[in-house]
Amino acid sequence: MTRPSSLPAPEPARRRVLRAVRQAPHLLAVELGTPTEPGTPLFGSVRSAWLRRLPYLVAFVFAVSLLPTTITLLSHDYGLDGGLSGALATAQAAPLLLAVTRPLQAWWVIFTADVVCALALTGADGVADRSWPWPPTAIVGYLALMVALSLRERGRTLIAVWLTTGLAGILSEAVTPVTPVTPDGPARINSTWVLLFVLTGVVLMMGATLRERGDARRKLIEQETISEAERARRTLLEERTRIARELHDVVAHHMSVITVQADSAPYRISGIPREAEEEFGSIAATARESLAEMRRLLGVLRSEEAERHGGPEKTPQPGIGMLPKLVEGTVRAGVPVELSLPGDRIPLEPAVDLSAYRIVQEALANVVRHAPGAPTRVSVTTTADGAGLTVLVVNSPPPAPSAPAAPLETNGTGHGLIGMRERVRLVGGSLDTGPLPDGGFRVAAQLPLSPPPAPAAPLGPKESDSV
Repeated sequence: MTRPSSLPAPEPARRRVLRAVRQAPHLLAVELGTPTEPGTPLFGSVRSAWLRRLPYLVAFVFAVSLLPTTITLLSHDYGLDGGLSGALATAQAAPLLLAVTRPLQAWWVIFTADVVCALALTGADGVADRSWPWPPTAIVGYLALMVALSLRERGRTLIAVWLTTGLAGILSEAVTPVTPVTPDGPARINSTWVLLFVLTGVVLMMGATLRERGDARRKLIEQETISEAERARRTLLEERTRIARELHDVVAHHMSVITVQADSAPYRISGIPREAEEEFGSIAATARESLAEMRRLLGVLRSEEAERHGGPEKTPQPGIGMLPKLVEGTVRAGVPVELSLPGDRIPLEPAVDLSAYRIVQEALANVVRHAPGAPTRVSVTTTADGAGLTVLVVNSPPPAPSAPAAPLETNGTGHGLIGMRERVRLVGGSLDTGPLPDGGFRVAAQLPLSPPPAPAAPLGPKESDSV
């Protein structure tokens, strides 16, 4: 079987390996030279001020502890020159303070200082029977730096640091210092590059795991916050859409009355001029067009659930006259309710009448849901000046201790309180809700008998000219 001429020949495995080896130094240089969020402190996004200061405190303790210890170790135990010991100790310990905000840059300084220290110790007299190429203080400071590095840098950078640490240890085998011969034989050197290589990998892996876990948890909290806000926004929009659908019948009734009155005016009133008859006809046509546009708008606002049930509801919208029937159903649900209504019939605007009924309905639904069996009192009265309507729903604590009363939803996730607020805002009233000292709950709404008119939109240039 011959290979099609359009397909390239496969690259030999040896060539691929050689190309990867040639690219490895470049990739290492890129990863080791590209820090993540330089200048941002570790734990800088934590709310607790104490936790934000913790990295600085830990870095300060390590730097202050390692600086004199390293000087003493290099000068007295390893026999290194005092000035050189001080310079190397400073280069190995002081950059730990920089690791709080720029751990990758601090690694460059400390790693270089450790390598220079290892080379300097090859000519020292006290290396025999001691740790080399990394003294104990260098190992401690390097591992502390790895913790800061793993909490900040991405995984590829951590792998590059780990491999560079191992490569430096392997190369150190080529410059192992010559040890003097003792009566018991040549002195030994305790090689520590394998130990540091293994411990560095463990610390980097553990730190990266903790960082990824924290990042995942933070993203989950952010997503939950976004979802909660979207849920609240969707609930509010659904409630406003429901109110708009219910008010359609009220507005449609008024528009129908306008249409009928305008059409019948020439027949009911004698002696109307020709211009007036045409004006009445124009009013009737405009009212019919407005009614048709409202029906189309209702089709847009209609919920999917209403579509599945065969279209919008065709029953009349309820009012306070239907509260006895609502209370009767609530009593059958196990909640004793006492209802108090005005003795005389109160003339209410349809929007106010519907809002009062829905507020009582939502309040009783919350009593059934959160305080089952709690005695409840519903009162609908007019204000002292006769210009408003007071709707009051108060429930006592539930009789069963196993079912404590819970407050209405106040975090924007429940339809009950959102629906009440939107209906009160619609008619220009006020709403007051809150728990009672005895464990019950109170819902009080003040509604004007006649809702304020909606603000008129300013006329445009063309509309004002036509007027």
